[in-house]
Amino acid sequence: MSFKYPVSRPSLTGRELEYVTDGISDGWISSLGPHVARFERAFADYNGMAHGIACSSGTAALTLALRALRIGPGDEVIVPEFTMIASAWAVTYVGATPVFVDCGDDLNLDVDLLEAAITPRTKAIMPVHVYGRRCAMDRIMVLAHEYNLRVVEDSAEAHGVRPVGDIACYSLYANKIITSGEGGICLTDDPRLAGQLEHLRGMAFSADHTFLHRKLAYNFRMTDMQAAVALAQTERLDELLAERREIERRYDAGLADVAGVTLMPPRDVLWMYDLRAERRDELRAHLAAEGVETRLFFKPMSQQPGYLDPVWPRLNAARWSAAGLYLPTYVGLTASDQDYVVGRIRDFYRKGRE
Repeated sequence: MSFKYPVSRPSLTGRELEYVTDGISDGWISSLGPHVARFERAFADYNGMAHGIACSSGTAALTLALRALRIGPGDEVIVPEFTMIASAWAVTYVGATPVFVDCGDDLNLDVDLLEAAITPRTKAIMPVHVYGRRCAMDRIMVLAHEYNLRVVEDSAEAHGVRPVGDIACYSLYANKIITSGEGGICLTDDPRLAGQLEHLRGMAFSADHTFLHRKLAYNFRMTDMQAAVALAQTERLDELLAERREIERRYDAGLADVAGVTLMPPRDVLWMYDLRAERRDELRAHLAAEGVETRLFFKPMSQQPGYLDPVWPRLNAARWSAAGLYLPTYVGLTASDQDYVVGRIRDFYRKGRE
């Protein structure tokens, strides 16, 4: 179904076409092209980190991070109950076991429940900055140091949130704050980890023989064409974040007094504008008929067939998942566009009271 107001739409009005054209003109389109290193340096510098390692997706970034930290079979990684399934899948991909911790009312991992989930097999914590809200990283880092755990930040939805863990992992999918269509990147301050991430990303070729591979690795490389787009997007990141802040402000103002809508806590950066709505599914159908696309909240990990656990009905994550949705959120969404979306929401609840 085609929507006049989709949930997301990339903004490609910077130097994206220029950089891609340069790469094609020069013949550098593979992962060996110069835009890959330029993007890695620019994104690392923006975030105040020493090393950036670009890769093929946010899921690949998480998988590389866990492998670089030598996490595997027999190990446990604490993962939020409320997240996109790629967070849990990355743990499963490396043979480790995800241990799920419920969310608080900000949808992020509830740090009050974190310590009770730590066991002798726990090797890492994977906080996820859900919908652009920064996790309580100070408290998470204290616990990580106390129990000698590594921290892999899933920052797929949080470009612009300053990382503090061992490795931060970002998605560059088309609906993210910045994009390369498909792609991801890891950030770290540790040169050894950076070397491992790069080695594992590129099939672990040996220095003494191109086709000798001493470990299981991946072809998770980013092409120069993708990196050219990502570099141009990184150059605009402050601009994109500022425009998204305005989108958040306008939605907050327009929806604050709508009976039936519960606004969510403020976001550190806006990825998607999320809210809780009464009669959510009816509202979604009404908005779809008016040309407005919406998306459901993430389904909790314990409701997923691969991780099914009968505990899920009692979880805070299940309560939020059953009532939440997010609205069109993209640079280029004008004030009048948002007035239209808010107006259709007001119409729905007004008719419900008549």
